[in-house]
Amino acid sequence: MAHLDVTRENFDELLVNIGKPVLLDFWAPWCGPCKQISPIVEQIGAEREDIIVGKVNVDEEMELAQRYKVMSIPTLVVLNGGKVAGKAVGFRSKEEILKLISQK
Repeated sequence: MAHLDVTRENFDELLVNIGKPVLLDFWAPWCGPCKQISPIVEQIGAEREDIIVGKVNVDEEMELAQRYKVMSIPTLVVLNGGKVAGKAVGFRSKEEILKLISQK
């Protein structure tokens, strides 16, 4: 699975029922760096079955963006057990994103 589109409606269910680390990509359609990082995030989602990749459109899901204090995009947030385990703002390479995911 490449990624899930995350909304307020499915967010809590996603976190409660999964039991895997979650990589959230906060993005917007008009954001250039978001378009650059998106294929990398989706590739990681396709390659790694031990994590869930979710994409959060900040224009549509402002409440989720505020909950995770997203001020700039793209922002990547790693959740482990429902808690923030890592966060990165701006474009990141695949290696940097994988390192962020592996933080405990």
